[in-house]
Amino acid sequence: MPPLNLPDNLCMSATVKDAPVKKTSFRQHMQQAREEAIVRVVNRLLAEKGFDAMTVDEVAAEVGIAKASLYRHFPSKEDLAAAAMVKAMQQAMDFIDTLHTVVCPLARLQAVARWTMKVQLAGEMPSLPSENSSLRATLTSHTAYVDLLLRISETLGGWIEAAQDEQKLAKQLPPIVVLYTLYARACDPVLGFLKATGQFTDQQIIDWVMQTCFEGLRTR
Repeated sequence: MPPLNLPDNLCMSATVKDAPVKKTSFRQHMQQAREEAIVRVVNRLLAEKGFDAMTVDEVAAEVGIAKASLYRHFPSKEDLAAAAMVKAMQQAMDFIDTLHTVVCPLARLQAVARWTMKVQLAGEMPSLPSENSSLRATLTSHTAYVDLLLRISETLGGWIEAAQDEQKLAKQLPPIVVLYTLYARACDPVLGFLKATGQFTDQQIIDWVMQTCFEGLRTR
């Protein structure tokens, strides 16, 4: 059935009138604020030391709550990390959604790569779990994480194919190779190594890694 073409003012008035107003209680607000604080700490610890080295005790200590209270919000260490990974994926999706006004597919991909590296250099990008990690098993069955991963992959995959059609990216490369290369920038150790020298700014590091990623190393 074709959609109804309702006047904008009618649609707006119906939305305002019919949409129920959900009020958040003080207790719910405090619980949400605490969970956000927990996720921020977990995100930073995952970025600094990874899932295996992170402990629930240090998360509770940094947030300033008892371990038992922490478990009331997140039943396991895997659930803690999964919440941080979902948050990171949602932030990535939110950034991708801001690029709808950028016409060039390659420019969109480059913007995503720059954003990813900027987040990593700021110490806010959780490191990916190893193949045999219990976290990876949790993530593969985590609906919110999988849905976001698929949305991001499909969006970037479409941009990659469009950039290849415009001959801005090598056509002979399978799109999945380009996609995983871009994903690798989220955990590229080169960024940390260069920052640790103290000789370069974040902008310089990002520019150089962007050049090696999109232009290669050889002289043309």
